[in-house]
Amino acid sequence: MKRLAVVSVILLLIAGVAYAKDYEVKKKAGDYDVTVKIDKNPPVVGDNNISIAIESGGHHVRDAKVKVEYSMPAMPGMPAMNEKTDAELKGDIYKAKMNLSMSGAWNIAVKITRGGKTSTVKFNVDAH
Repeated sequence: MKRLAVVSVILLLIAGVAYAKDYEVKKKAGDYDVTVKIDKNPPVVGDNNISIAIESGGHHVRDAKVKVEYSMPAMPGMPAMNEKTDAELKGDIYKAKMNLSMSGAWNIAVKITRGGKTSTVKFNVDAH
């Protein structure tokens, strides 16, 4: 019985690692509560799906223009990389795909434009 319990705990731990939670950032941007999720944790070199939930006053914002800009600073022998993609509204969530072209530290800015005003959420990720 004891052995079965130990094996069960080990299997649950392995399953937890295999199905790790998305990379998630929650921040304020002006009047907005923004939750950004990346489907891989940590993000990887190549395609990463990003979802952005924007709320104001407890309600989902569905009428904004959302752009994701991601960059890596210049390094010796390599110019800076600057990429951007538009996020598309699907239901209550804005979705986009980022292609991180190499491993290392990336700066990400989610720009939310609504009513002529732009608010930005900035964070960093380390792609593997």
